[in-house]
Amino acid sequence: MTTLEFCHELEFSKINFFERKIRITHPKTIISGPPKSGKSFLIFDYLSNYNQEDYIYIDLNDYRNEKEEIEQNLEEYVFTNKIKVIILENFEFDFKIPFCESIIISTKENTQLKGYKKLFLTPLDFEEYLLHDNKNQNITQSFNNFLKNGNLPGVVNIDEIHTFNRLHDLIILINKDKTSQEILKILFLNIDEKKSLNQLYLLLKSKIKISKDKFYEECKYFEKNKIIYLIEKHEQKKATKKIYSYNPAFLSAITHKKKFKNELTNIIFLSLIHISEP
Repeated sequence: MTTLEFCHELEFSKINFFERKIRITHPKTIISGPPKSGKSFLIFDYLSNYNQEDYIYIDLNDYRNEKEEIEQNLEEYVFTNKIKVIILENFEFDFKIPFCESIIISTKENTQLKGYKKLFLTPLDFEEYLLHDNKNQNITQSFNNFLKNGNLPGVVNIDEIHTFNRLHDLIILINKDKTSQEILKILFLNIDEKKSLNQLYLLLKSKIKISKDKFYEECKYFEKNKIIYLIEKHEQKKATKKIYSYNPAFLSAITHKKKFKNELTNIIFLSLIHISEP
């Protein structure tokens, strides 16, 4: 079986999808967002409107998929099989996209294409969390778990020990190398703290070998991909910026110290982001 045949046979009709406040409504959409925020499940929900033979789902991060074959044969395959929807997950815009009535792209790249709608998906807010939570808890217990375990759709209904394992694995997944992991960890450890990036760089430099260029380059990457947010003080651009994470549970996943106020403030910040960026 060829890569394209395999991708054409994938079916998502049996996947249990929970409603999100954002959905794919435009036939040509570019969707981005931080890791594990639920981008693929938005795509699966969109595909539920089509018969399995009408779409082809291609994940460019799937090791089984031969990229060269996809690049060379996708256009002909789409035409021959009368494909109505092309899904390109983890696409880097490094080969030509064939014509199709609907094309949905997930990507890390900040790319705008004519005729495409851009969506940015953040993890769950608390209302969405309640829709995902099937443990039949009271709202106080649900909020405690939301605060402790975080806002990623994939951790809502798993055991706490597995939540920490997922978060640890995700920190590794996000980063290019061990040095990047240490940079991200020190940023997470200082959520809602009054410390400048230079202070954090000097602190990290006292522990590991690292250049200033590397530190600031990684911080810029994390900010660009909204893994962290660097927030200026109102009308005080020179003041120290506050650091927030797209998932406050990373803080408790990397330290035994209890920082309830920092995690709660991060949740409030993310709620404001949901309001300001619907």
